[in-house]
Amino acid sequence: MTTRKSALMGAAGLLAAALAQPAVAQETIKVGVLHSLTGTMAISETTLKDTILMMVDDINKKGGLLGKKVEAVVVDPASNWPLFAEKARELLVKHKVTAVFGNWTSVSRKSVLPVFEELNGLLFYPVQYEGEESSRNIFYTGAAPNQQAIPAVEYLMSEEGGAAKRWVLAGTDYVYPRTTNKILEAFLKVKGVKPEDIMINYTPFGHSDWQTIVADIKKFASAGKKTAVVSTINGDANVPFYKELANAGIKATDIPVVAFSVGEEELAGIDTRNLVGHLAAWNYFQSLKNPTNDMFIKQWQTFIKNPKRVTNDPMEAHYIGFKMWTQAVKQAGTTDVDSVRQAMYGQKVQAPGGFESVMNVNHHLSKPVFIGEIKSDGQFQVVWKTKGPVKADAWSKYIPESAKLTADWSYPWVCGNCEKPKYAN
Repeated sequence: MTTRKSALMGAAGLLAAALAQPAVAQETIKVGVLHSLTGTMAISETTLKDTILMMVDDINKKGGLLGKKVEAVVVDPASNWPLFAEKARELLVKHKVTAVFGNWTSVSRKSVLPVFEELNGLLFYPVQYEGEESSRNIFYTGAAPNQQAIPAVEYLMSEEGGAAKRWVLAGTDYVYPRTTNKILEAFLKVKGVKPEDIMINYTPFGHSDWQTIVADIKKFASAGKKTAVVSTINGDANVPFYKELANAGIKATDIPVVAFSVGEEELAGIDTRNLVGHLAAWNYFQSLKNPTNDMFIKQWQTFIKNPKRVTNDPMEAHYIGFKMWTQAVKQAGTTDVDSVRQAMYGQKVQAPGGFESVMNVNHHLSKPVFIGEIKSDGQFQVVWKTKGPVKADAWSKYIPESAKLTADWSYPWVCGNCEKPKYAN
């Protein structure tokens, strides 16, 4: 009798333990990490995965969120654009994450956008992009064209920036470079640049043979007008591109290159001695001096256990986005997507860039703009900056069909691509 009673009690205990398992699992708040860890974009995206792991580790050391531990669920879409959508669905449906931090290329973002809208998920997208989009399910923490591309070209047009008259728009063949260059071409024409003074070239992801293209750039620049290259080349193709510039003897004093996808992380794998003076336009550089950035750099190098590892702009964007999301969750008192989305508007974070970043109702940030020159140590010396944060434009005023659109997800008017009402400025 005692044996039977013990057995029953043991079975009951096992059953209770089994029933308790889901309750324990619910004590974590899951966030998804959707970055390529293999393939052509791994050179840029692996670091962003580690940035989110750092932010998760930091908040857990501080007691978690809403009294629960935050758990990062990492997947690898492997630089495969359709696979991004499959992995996004896996994160939202199988793992039931409350938010996703991820993507780099616009083609990958376009791939996952229908999934997030269908399942009402939240994606925090940390990379500069072409604009021309505002989804209620995406918060864009990277730069829009008016926070990077347009200021960079304006700088190169100025006497301070070299007074360029001819323009090479060189990019990887996908959504971001093509749309950005469409905006830049329209902008240049508004500024009086003639069509024959604009050269546009696209190459596939992972392109490695730059000899002919760089020779064409050199020939285009020999017309007697100051020429500048605006680079929207993405991923590991940047390494052979810059090497070929050096091989061809192209110096920044002759043909300056301003890049929108080359930061400290990408330069870490390049001999930068021959690239000194070329430019990049970002909203953040590691070389910026302020207490928040000092803390950010120390936090990163401590977490990654390497005092030589660098920080960069998309990392800062993830830092801002993650902090804003946690603040919104605390404000809403829940991870419910609709509640958190509404709480996101107006969130403020003191950013490593040295300014306060604000989330606007168009799902884009107000951020400062910096232009930096490449130094021999792979860092950037800031040569120009805005006086303060610039509010992102979701829709470009230089494209006629976009100029009439606006994005405002606040109540009572909720729309991302509506025509501006008569009372709007």
